[in-house]
Amino acid sequence: MAKAAKREYVWLQCKECNSLNYRTSVNVMGGTPKMELSKYCRKERKHTLHKIKRK
Repeated sequence: MAKAAKREYVWLQCKECNSLNYRTSVNVMGGTPKMELSKYCRKERKHTLHKIKRK
């Protein structure tokens, strides 16, 4: 039987307007990753930094 994946769903939150724009899964096997991605924010209508936010 296969082992369960050590993945968790998290939200990506815009650093400028604090809106939760994207939902993605991350690997939490070696601890929680701290990543910031440049993604498009619909509210700001430009690319901004997004960080991980857990619900």
